Amino acid sequence: MDLFSWLSIAAATTVVLTAALLRGRFYAIFATVLLSIHTAVSSALWPHVGWSWPVFAYLQVATYVHFLTLVRSSLRPLAYRALVSVPASAFWAGSFLAVPWAIAVAFGAEPLGLFVPYALAGVGLVQSLRHAEEQVDLALDGRTVASLARYPLGESRCERPLRLVQMSDPHLGPFMSERRLRELCERAVAYQPDLVLLTGDFVTMESHNAGPALARALEPLKALEGRVFACRGNHDHEAPDMIAGALAAAKVRLLNDEAVVVETEAGPVQIVGLDFHFRERKRRIEEACRRLPREAGAFRLVLLHDPGAFRHVPDGDADLVLSGHTHGGQLGLVSLGLPHTFVSAFTSIPDHGHWALGKNRLYVHRGTAHYGFPLRIGVPAEHSLLRVHPVASRSTRLVPPPVGL
Repeated sequence: MDLFSWLSIAAATTVVLTAALLRGRFYAIFATVLLSIHTAVSSALWPHVGWSWPVFAYLQVATYVHFLTLVRSSLRPLAYRALVSVPASAFWAGSFLAVPWAIAVAFGAEPLGLFVPYALAGVGLVQSLRHAEEQVDLALDGRTVASLARYPLGESRCERPLRLVQMSDPHLGPFMSERRLRELCERAVAYQPDLVLLTGDFVTMESHNAGPALARALEPLKALEGRVFACRGNHDHEAPDMIAGALAAAKVRLLNDEAVVVETEAGPVQIVGLDFHFRERKRRIEEACRRLPREAGAFRLVLLHDPGAFRHVPDGDADLVLSGHTHGGQLGLVSLGLPHTFVSAFTSIPDHGHWALGKNRLYVHRGTAHYGFPLRIGVPAEHSLLRVHPVASRSTRLVPPPVGL
């Protein structure tokens, strides 16, 4: 092995040991897995980077510094994010995409087109720093669909649709600063929606102690007090008191297996907020729905962070379920006008857009930001006004899943 490889192994080991001592086992395991793959790939490719070696070396150092500073939960200033955390995230994402090239090197082949995975990561970096502003019309046809399937948005329209702004997975951190989240909240208010619904995952590893920053970012939503509601996602259980305090400060009502009825210009809406449950999800969701029965005459809207749990909502219990969690699939072909994503290719979890099962309908938001794999590639973040058209059903026949969606 060359000096680059030895130094990289030493840096990765330092990060893991520091993580184990100062942050705990979970982060140590997380860092071990990610840095092992990144270090192996980058070390294999190092002899082939040619004239770009200074940039490659800088990004390698930035990657280990980024992981090392995550030992302490703190939001970083703009300069640090611009010089370290954001480019480092793009670099290690590129290394994951470059695994086939590293395998080729291991078998003695020349890694032709080595720039491709890192160029793709560069495209993803640009997409990760932008939002697609959209206005979506969603018609609810009331039909019964035999099995879980992606479903058309529909063409029927009512005179006064229910106007919703959903924000999901803001993940305050490297790619979502306090300022950026505040601007998105200001845009949400500018839509003058009937309701703003926040479907969880407000934090990253950097923002567990960022209650004041989160409250300041959400502050514009105070202008719609009484019309803003939230449920918790899986990551919100890492800092539940901080999340609850920040939401309360911004006059956002957090619903943990609770329901509330709100009068809107489109009619009464019953909002059911289901908490994220790590165990016994089916039983807990069914129990919450039984305990919170449908309010007569009201449109029933369910907030459920994880669309994978949509199948546990009793049939006919939700006019519309709003979810997030998948970040739209995060890697896919949505930017090309195609629905396919990494999530839809390898799992049965609804990834983005409109889905149906039985009489229930689901809309999966592509996410306001992202977490975990550090880039979006081909799946833009979403910031949309959702116009819901509750159209009375003229058919009760059982229909198969739509073809070609």
